[in-house]
Parts: sequence; structure tokens; C-alpha cells
Amino acid sequence: MKKLLPLFFAFSVIHFAYAQEKFNGLANGPYNKLVIRGAMVIPGFGGPPVGPYDIIIKGDKITDMIPFDPVTAKRRGEVEREGGERVIDADGKYVMPGMIDLHMHLRTDPMPLEYVYYLKLAHGVTTMVPAADRGLKSGMEQAKLSKQNKILAPKLFPIWSYGAMTNFDKIDLDDPKNTPEVVKQMFAKGAHVVNAGNLGWSQELLKAVCEEVTKNGGITTYHIPPSTTAVTQAVDAARLGVTMIEHHYAYAESALDRQVQNFKPSYNYNDENERFRQAGKVWSEANEERLLTEVADSLFHYGVTMLPTRVVYEANRDIIRAQSLPWHKKYTHQLLIERNGPDPNYHGAYHYDWTTDDEYYWSKAFNLWGKLIFEFNKRGGRVAYGTDDSYIFATPGFSNIRELQLLRETGMHTLEVLKSATFNSAQTLRQEKLGLVRPGYIADLIIIDESPLYNLRNMYSFGALTTENTGEMVRKGGIIHTIKDGIVIENAKLMKEVENIVKISKEGASPSAMEVPFILN
Repeated sequence: MKKLLPLFFAFSVIHFAYAQEKFNGLANGPYNKLVIRGAMVIPGFGGPPVGPYDIIIKGDKITDMIPFDPVTAKRRGEVEREGGERVIDADGKYVMPGMIDLHMHLRTDPMPLEYVYYLKLAHGVTTMVPAADRGLKSGMEQAKLSKQNKILAPKLFPIWSYGAMTNFDKIDLDDPKNTPEVVKQMFAKGAHVVNAGNLGWSQELLKAVCEEVTKNGGITTYHIPPSTTAVTQAVDAARLGVTMIEHHYAYAESALDRQVQNFKPSYNYNDENERFRQAGKVWSEANEERLLTEVADSLFHYGVTMLPTRVVYEANRDIIRAQSLPWHKKYTHQLLIERNGPDPNYHGAYHYDWTTDDEYYWSKAFNLWGKLIFEFNKRGGRVAYGTDDSYIFATPGFSNIRELQLLRETGMHTLEVLKSATFNSAQTLRQEKLGLVRPGYIADLIIIDESPLYNLRNMYSFGALTTENTGEMVRKGGIIHTIKDGIVIENAKLMKEVENIVKISKEGASPSAMEVPFILN
């Protein structure tokens, strides 16, 4: 045995050096044995913190959780603590599952992918479902690289449009009889999340697609456009088998006292300024009592998942707040500043002629929407977690923590909010070994310096302000390490990389229309 020790030691040194080189010092691992020592654990399924535990991780799996609470420790007596290739002291810190963002965007060049990946990881996101902003082929290549840990990124499950990468034309795709073969071809090429957003014109087609995707082990995600809510509303989508409904659309429409909302005669769905204006107003047309009873009951009964993404719409109720968020200067890439608008040439940049009345209707919408989420959750409905960020002043990462706060605003308990971002989202994505801190589960974890249950702001990279006994104002918290597949990430270093990316992006940039009045001369 003594002869093997030097060989094992040499292997460990080589392994450590390789990990350092692979991730440029931003992360290390996975390890033969990693120990997180003395952590309080938020399990992910909605239960309260428990611990402290020593969490044992081998490779990418949690293999053991050894309790060190006073009762257990006294019964066990003095024992030698587990050691490993790396030991992280988590005394006084909190460990919870990595968060799963079920809808977000990567945008395009010149914004580098690392900008989004690093901000997401630094704010606790270990899995995400990106739209195909850079094309589906690119998205699938990135997903493969992430799975192989060749890039430092969350797990990726790109969104496929129905029929993507198949040999069916538009007419054939519209025929429900072809759905088995279409879905078979898609899943043979790696599909898992299928967007049903363009299928609402036909309930027969939508139902057929949902059934086939589910049979093949995947999920359907549905942004219900106002242009088809006359045919398919939220309750219809739930009844037809959609896995999750994105955003806020078609809930209020399910509780109208007629079949369509009061579109003004000049309404054009492709006019985003008017589209989003009316999307707020429709909540004032809804029958509130029916929305919070019959609609909530039906959504729960049919088993659909709600994916609110409230953070990306918050600008609609207070555009000045959205434009002046404190992290824009240092951490929001210049491409996002420019594409956030106002500018009718870009999607999501519709806040021109955005009036006080528009904010009034959206404030009412947020309030009623929040009540619906609360009633759905109270009945046992599954509320999941997504941001739709990199649009509409929702900066990646920061918006992930703000989304937690906005879910708490609905009345959900903070433990329920964290469950939505972890276990609920893992179940929705059909990833059975994600979303919990438990032996046998994938080691996707986050280590937080202060309790998120006391203050969700403790999860921002900059932590939260508090006072010491002396009265001194200090900033505490932050996610110190995000762990993905057993790889330990140095989050402070990630944020420094992001700062450098943003600094370069702003060189030579001209102020936007929203910034001009506030520049010092």
C-alpha cells in the first residue's frame, strides 16, 4: 500500500493542475472527494434548514451527509471528521441546491456567452433553459460542451421550436397526424424542451404535440401569444397537456366575461408598444372572483406548471426604476443597455410613449397576477422558476435574485420560493437527480455566506447591507461558491471577469436616450 501513495499523490497533483488550467483559475474540480464541512442545509423540497452537516461529494455526486447537530454529536461522541482532496469550511453558512432557470436568453454578439454564464453561475444558477438566440445548432453545441465540463457554464437545455431540424415543411407540420414522426426526429437529435408557442391556433395540433413530447420524455413550454388567445387560453393549454405556461399571458383571458379581450380597433400584434400596453390592461378586464377560484382550480386540476418570469415585466410598472438599477453601470453589458431601448427596432424595447396610465395598469396587473400565483400555489399547484432575462432591463444573474423577491411578493413563503427555483423546476424539467441536497443527487449546490431565509438579498453577488452591534454599516452575504457537477466555482473571480467584459463593452459608447438628462456636464 505504501508504494501506491506517491502514485496517488502524483495523480491528485496532476488532476488539480489540469482543473486549474481548464478553468483559468475560476474553478476547480470535480474532486475525487470534496467535503463541505459544518453547513446548514436548505434541502430544496420546502423544508426548513437543518444541520450542521458535513456533505461528502465524490466526482459529481453527493454520496453522504454526516450530521453534527448537538444531539447527534453527543450520542456519537468524539470522531475524526471526514477529510478529502478539498475541504470547504462552511461553518455558519448555508447550502442549498443550485437554481434552475427554465427560461432565459443568451442574446448575440458582441456580448460574449461567458458574460451570461458567469453572471448566472455567480448568482446560483446551475441549470438553465436558453432560447435559441444564436441558433439551435449553436445552442446544442454549447449544451454538449457544458455537459462535458469543457466550458464553465450551467447545464443547458436549449429550447426547440416544433419541427426544428426535421424534414417536414410548414404544411406537414400543421397536420396533427405527423406529430409522432416529427417529435421522433427531433428527439433523435437531442431535443428535450419544445416550444409550443406557435401552435395555439389549433387545439388539436397542440394536444398532439404535447402528448408526443411527453411520451418521448421531454417537456413543452408555452408562451401563449395574445394573437391566439381567442382559440387557446391558459386553462385550455393546461387541459391539452402543456408542461409549463411561461409569463403572464392568457390567465386573465381565461376569466373574461367574453371570449376576447377589448382590443382597440387599431391594435396590431406586431406593434410591441401597443401589445405590451394591452397585455397589462387585460387584467383589469378579468372577472377577479372567477380568476382566483375557477381558473386557479382548473390550472391545478390539469397539472400545468406556472413559470411566471415576473422580473422581466417589472419595468412595465416602473420604467425609471428599471433604467436606473445600480448594477447597470458596472455589470450590465452595453449591448443590453442599447437593446433595452426605447427603440422600436428591437424586441422588448417598447418603452417609448410609456405613460403613467400604462404603469398604473401594469401595477394592477402585477397585483392580480400575484394573487393568482398565490391561489394556485395554495392549492398545491407547481410554481417553477425562470427569468426571461437579458431582455427589458433584466440583467442576467441579478434578475435571478430579483425573481425570488417578486415571488415572495405574491405571498408565497420564502421556503416555497426557494423550492420553486430548485425542486419544482427540476421536476418540471424532468431531471430527477437535480433540485435537492441529498445523497445520490448531482452535486449542483450553492454556498451562501448568510441565510437567504432572513433576507433574499443575501444571494446577490454584493450581498446585503446590515449593521454591526457597534452601529457600523456593513455588507454581508453573497454566494461564495457555486458548485456544478462537483466543480467548485470561485464566484468573486467570476464577477471580476464580468466587470472586465462590461468595461470593454462600454468603451466609446454614447449615452442612450434614457441616460442623457442625467449626465454631468
